[in-house]
Amino acid sequence: MRYALFPILLLVLTLLACNRSPEELPKFKKKFQAQIASFEKEKLQTDKKVDDGVSTLNGLQTALDNAKNTDQEFNRVYGKWEAVSRQVKQLTKEYNDLKTDADNLFSAMERQTASINNEKSRGELQAAIESTKGDYQKTLGRTELAIKDLEKLYQEAYDVVKALEVAYALGEISNINEGLANIETRVKDIMSELTQTVVESKDLYDKKIQKIQNI
Repeated sequence: MRYALFPILLLVLTLLACNRSPEELPKFKKKFQAQIASFEKEKLQTDKKVDDGVSTLNGLQTALDNAKNTDQEFNRVYGKWEAVSRQVKQLTKEYNDLKTDADNLFSAMERQTASINNEKSRGELQAAIESTKGDYQKTLGRTELAIKDLEKLYQEAYDVVKALEVAYALGEISNINEGLANIETRVKDIMSELTQTVVESKDLYDKKIQKIQNI
């Protein structure tokens, strides 16, 4: 009698496993959608911090000319770029969370699709998932490169501040200003790439992931 219960128990466990997938997919969809919003918010905050930092750099020479205490003025700029550093690190964390939530969502879709009995439907969905996943991996790859570029730009700007302090002491400031202009131009390109990531993430959710709603 005890052994006769095994097939029934196995059937119950199988049904529970099958029922779990449709329940977990909405959860991962919701987490992914929330993380898109979180990444977007962090990107906007980083954008503002970087803009403030660049603006401070561009006005540094004039500020130094008018400053009674140049050390205090340089410390103020250092503080601005330390704030940029913290913001870039936070943006990197949000990107990693976005990547994790995307991976979890695709895995949930793959598990649910694998449980579909109709071979044709299963094959079509698996192909659609692979295609969408591949496209989004490209977006995430570009995002990672943009964030690395932003980190590099932050460090270059920090170096400019330190160099400008020495240059100011020597009275040789002209060469530094060219570097500042280059930094300002590149910030716009990097932030534009990160904005595109948000757009493509929303598009992925709204136009593609929602199609999985009724599978």
